[in-house]
Amino acid sequence: MVKGHQVMTKAILSPNNIQLNVCLNNKEEAIRYTGNLLVENGYVKPNYVEKMLEREKLASTFMGNHVAIPHGTEDAKALVLETGLSVVTIPDGVDYGDGNIAKILIGIAGNGDNHLEVLSNIAIVLSEEENIRKIVHATTKEEIIRIFKEVN
Repeated sequence: MVKGHQVMTKAILSPNNIQLNVCLNNKEEAIRYTGNLLVENGYVKPNYVEKMLEREKLASTFMGNHVAIPHGTEDAKALVLETGLSVVTIPDGVDYGDGNIAKILIGIAGNGDNHLEVLSNIAIVLSEEENIRKIVHATTKEEIIRIFKEVN
C-alpha cells in the first residue's frame, strides 16, 4: 500500500484574486487584467493571458446578464499551475462587443478536470440575478467569497 501525501493547494478564490470597482477601457484590457490576477497570485504561467485572448477570438466569453468568463484555450491547460478564479467588478461596465456590457469578469484557470466543477458552481451562482446584483455592488472581497461559498 502506498502512503498518500497531502499537497498544499491554494484556495480557488481568495481575496488576492478579487478586485472591486475597477475601470477598464475595452475587452482586451479587461481580459488582460483578469488574467494577470491569476498570474500574479501563482495560478497560471504568464503565457496563459495570451491564451485567454486567443480563446476570446474563437468565441466570445460573454455569458449574458453582464457577466463574462474569460479563460484559456484547450491547449493552455499546460500553463495552469493551480485551479483558480479571479473576480473583477466593473460597475460602469466594459464593452464586450455586439452591445454586450460586462460588469463582472470571472477569470478561470482549470487544472485537469477541476474546471468543470468550478464552472458548474459559477453557473449556479450566476443563475440568480440577485447574486449578480450583489457581486456588482459588493463593497468587500469577503462578500464576493461568501456569495460563491454559499453554493458549495
